[in-house]
Amino acid sequence: MRRILCLISVPVTLLFLLTGCGSAFNPSNTMSGAGVPVSLSMTDDPPQGVSVLFFQVSLTAATLTSSSNSTVSLLSNSTPIQVDVTQLQALSAFLSTADVTTGTYNSLSLTFANPELVIYNQSDTSLGSTCAVGSVCQLTPSIDNSATVSFSSSPFPVTVSAGSPLGFLVDFHLNTVIQSDLSVNLGVANGISVAELPPMPQHPRFGNVTGEVESVNASNNQFTMLTAWGRTFTVNTTSNTTFSDFPASACSTAGIGCIASGQIVQVQVASVAQGGVVTASQVTYVQAAGTQTAEGTIISIVPAPTPAGEEIVQMLLHENPSATSGIPLGGVATVTLASSATYSIDNNSFTIPSGLTFTGTADVMVGQNVQVVLTPGTLSSTSGHDWGGWGPARTLSFTASSVALEPSQITGMISALDSSGQSFTLGLNLGPWFAAWPMAAATTVSFDVETTSQTTYQGFSSDSYSGLDTQDVVSVSGWLFPPASSGDSPQIAAQSVVQHAGGWF
Repeated sequence: MRRILCLISVPVTLLFLLTGCGSAFNPSNTMSGAGVPVSLSMTDDPPQGVSVLFFQVSLTAATLTSSSNSTVSLLSNSTPIQVDVTQLQALSAFLSTADVTTGTYNSLSLTFANPELVIYNQSDTSLGSTCAVGSVCQLTPSIDNSATVSFSSSPFPVTVSAGSPLGFLVDFHLNTVIQSDLSVNLGVANGISVAELPPMPQHPRFGNVTGEVESVNASNNQFTMLTAWGRTFTVNTTSNTTFSDFPASACSTAGIGCIASGQIVQVQVASVAQGGVVTASQVTYVQAAGTQTAEGTIISIVPAPTPAGEEIVQMLLHENPSATSGIPLGGVATVTLASSATYSIDNNSFTIPSGLTFTGTADVMVGQNVQVVLTPGTLSSTSGHDWGGWGPARTLSFTASSVALEPSQITGMISALDSSGQSFTLGLNLGPWFAAWPMAAATTVSFDVETTSQTTYQGFSSDSYSGLDTQDVVSVSGWLFPPASSGDSPQIAAQSVVQHAGGWF
């Protein structure tokens, strides 16, 4: 994820961010200083009659063109970077950084390939002759026009100056890009847009990146990590770095001593420097060396009684931290929650409001994002349709020994505000949307969203609770809990709220 050119160079950070269209970054066109991180981000939106549950696309090339028509690749190798856009509605994912010669750059070109789509067919007819009404199906959409998209209008031209970070936000609007026949048109109006991220400290973080720890240099407070798409980063930690979710078995005191080779960790990137070095604002423990985990969205719960009396859920897979070949992203896993399974909330130092708990099967509900640890020896072989054309989603099964509640990504419209409780009601009666799970088209679903002093806001006239208004289209990233009592709405503890100007997301 780092690109290097000769001469006076600037680190150029490439990242994907799915927070919704119209994020108000107020970009600046000129940055000064030596060593300039440049970031790239993306967002989304779907067609009538389907709920988009999973949309993955590969970034195969990213190129800046200078005022002298020379080009700079922002990708350090030829391995495509796969991005699950549906999981970035209110978050950002750090992808890459490169060292770029100072100067003026007039355009950015991005090349995409291999779009992969999983939908819930909530229309009144079969799709593609094999996707029945009420079923979860996958397909590889065709790309209607060139897979390369170039941007030469605002924020371009940009000036890369020594010593000042530079970043780009790529907004990917799936409700525009995905056509009514479920093909993909990257060149459609309001399909993909690019903005320049403001310099630090206005934009102090560049997103998250997950990978396997390769080596640790504790004396220098550094470690190296390898991402699933084959990029290696050197990660600096400082006295300001937070170490989250590390178990007592890993360390007794939070710090670089918690990090060990073979672990899977997630890094929140605070800044970038030349040569592919990043500084972490937070390092979060994902899994121990030698274990297998999977993360996804619960899309159904098998009705009781089950054969052994255990709870069984179906989970749409969004993340496979250890890159296990038998855990296909976009696949549907039948997961048996062992009777001895442990339950926890992966709160990443966020204080969950009182009364919201996740301690057992009674707290499990459809729509939650969870990370599970696989019980060794229980993973079945994958069956079902390979990517290409229409077909049922790939299926597998395993038993989970632990379940951690992760933030869900839910987009909708604010229908009511309760300023006394700093909460609001989020409705999903927008028409086409990225559903958190399969649901009928006529169903109106609402959520009670609880905010706290730790909740962050982006894109509003005032980036605080006071900036919210009814009819705002927003994406919420937060932990999803069942209703407090019968007849109530599910509850979300919101870590971030992002507004989508114009209703695109």
